[in-house]
Amino acid sequence: MDVCDGVMLEEIRERMSGIKDDAHAQVLRRFFKTGPGEYGEGDVFIGIRVPHLRSLARDYERLGLQSALELLKSPIHEERLLALLILVRAYKKHDEVLQGRIYRLYLENTGFINNWDLVDSSAEHIPGAYLYSRTRKPLVKLAASGSLWERRIAVMATFHFIRKFEYGETLRIIEGLLKDKEDLIHKACGWMLREIGKRDADVEESFLEEHCRNMPRTMLRYAIERFPEKKRQRYLKGTVDKG
Repeated sequence: MDVCDGVMLEEIRERMSGIKDDAHAQVLRRFFKTGPGEYGEGDVFIGIRVPHLRSLARDYERLGLQSALELLKSPIHEERLLALLILVRAYKKHDEVLQGRIYRLYLENTGFINNWDLVDSSAEHIPGAYLYSRTRKPLVKLAASGSLWERRIAVMATFHFIRKFEYGETLRIIEGLLKDKEDLIHKACGWMLREIGKRDADVEESFLEEHCRNMPRTMLRYAIERFPEKKRQRYLKGTVDKG
């Protein structure tokens, strides 16, 4: 880490300390399930709102990768989120060489990308963007991971593909996760199915007609959220025609 980077890191932490909010931190601890046995158990929040973090990311978008990595490895949730917001901005503004470094840093440190907001704010923009024109094998590996968060990264990374009207990889990953036991995976899969449906209703409904009867209920409800009520009820009751 060079001197300039070290100074920036000190400034970032000083500014974060000045805007932290203990009352809001308590709300966040409940919202992100940090209690014993919950998915965010033990995570540390200091109570900084996302718009403030996005503002800091703009101010410090030139922070070096090693300093961003130091933030990503922080026990403080907001520092990890800020690191990811900075990395996303850096990824979008640099060439393939730096993009490759950011992508590799991301995949080598998924253990710190360990809550749904961290995944959802970064997966489509870094691994999704990087793998769009490359082999998708890393996503297959992530989707088969024992880590809830790596599986969610696999699903959410494909949002980048969906925005480009490519749905095959998303559907393959979701099909492989139909028996996943985690509610946060069901929600992510249902969300991505809904996003596909916004762009091509026939593709979404073809998938649902085949799988709605053995799909987790939460996944199905998220997928059909925007359907007219009568159609929603047909899917919920499993009375749609296959094929």
